[in-house]
Amino acid sequence: MLRTAGKEAPVNVLDGLKAIRERLEEKGADAATLQCVDQIMRRAALPAAQPASATSQLQLVRMLMRTPAANSNVRVYDDFAQIEDELQHAAAERQERRAAEEAKPVPKTKKYYKELKERQRKQAGSGS
Repeated sequence: MLRTAGKEAPVNVLDGLKAIRERLEEKGADAATLQCVDQIMRRAALPAAQPASATSQLQLVRMLMRTPAANSNVRVYDDFAQIEDELQHAAAERQERRAAEEAKPVPKTKKYYKELKERQRKQAGSGS
């Protein structure tokens, strides 16, 4: 997935739903769960919905959790909740890695040390 300035790039809804469906299949999700995602994917494939985007797959999963199918079937809701938990965990790990990367000290260049030495030499010469 593409990222810009430390944030996730918007996800095309249809692409995001396809990725979620693949995850659900890998997890052995209930047939009703897959059917729910397929139904939403059919709507997302309509020409009017093509430019639609979501901020993340996590947002899409949360939207799926609010569908009538998820509200009326505990197994469907649980399948979505499992994917939501995985995505939240992955997002937290990415954020921790990003924070650790930003906290790393940046090595100074040779130019920095040359300029520092030159400033010290000027101060020593003007201070006496």
